[in-house]
Amino acid sequence: MLQVEHLRVQYGALAAVNDLSFSVSEGQWLMIVGPNGAGKSTILNAISQGVPYTGTIRYEGEDLKKTDAATRARRIGMLSQNHYVGYAFSVEEVVRLGRYAHRSRLFSVHKEEDEAAVEEALECTGLKDLRRQSVLTLSGGELQRTFLAQVFAQSPQLLLLDEPTNHLDLVYQKQIFALISEWLKTPGRAVVSVVHDLSLARAYGTQILLLHHGKPAAFGDTRDVMRPEVLNAVYDMDVAAWMRSMLSQWQPETE
Repeated sequence: MLQVEHLRVQYGALAAVNDLSFSVSEGQWLMIVGPNGAGKSTILNAISQGVPYTGTIRYEGEDLKKTDAATRARRIGMLSQNHYVGYAFSVEEVVRLGRYAHRSRLFSVHKEEDEAAVEEALECTGLKDLRRQSVLTLSGGELQRTFLAQVFAQSPQLLLLDEPTNHLDLVYQKQIFALISEWLKTPGRAVVSVVHDLSLARAYGTQILLLHHGKPAAFGDTRDVMRPEVLNAVYDMDVAAWMRSMLSQWQPETE
């Protein structure tokens, strides 16, 4: 579905991503993990054609550099970690923006499939009761769900997520990941996520790409990559011991 070959992203003298290759197949949820500055978000920006790069990124065999923006938007959707809104659009209006890539003209009349996609996106994200509300009045979790609904309405086959639950309360973290898991059940879809939380990566990811200073430290099935000896070398700490110590805080106290 997605093939990345010898990807390199250079910022001046710094190689943010250096000679990176990986692939994502239908039904997979690839989690990109690694310390701060490892190049995680840069990879998503390259896939979405947001930064210059060398190497090749193909979607269904087609070079994304040679694919026009509208075609890419019909195939690939991206949810960023932060949304800055300064306009009083309603939730429904923001979600409807996801359908523009499917219009033959910018101001063409809404087609039945557009309406159906918007309604389905509002329904599955639990936003139907908020559809008329201004996005300026939403909580952080509601706003993130609104932009997730916009991406769902876009009807992509590949979903790119950059820290989708960053700064969200636990209840919204659970909700967002549950929504994405349900979305992924439809055949012909795949997800690529950047996450910091290794527990979330292990719980939801089918594959892991572990980065270290812009280079791949490991890539493969989740349980193969999330082994102590692999993680410890990248994070320079005993990751499993730290996780166990955090879990122990929730163990029932014994007299």
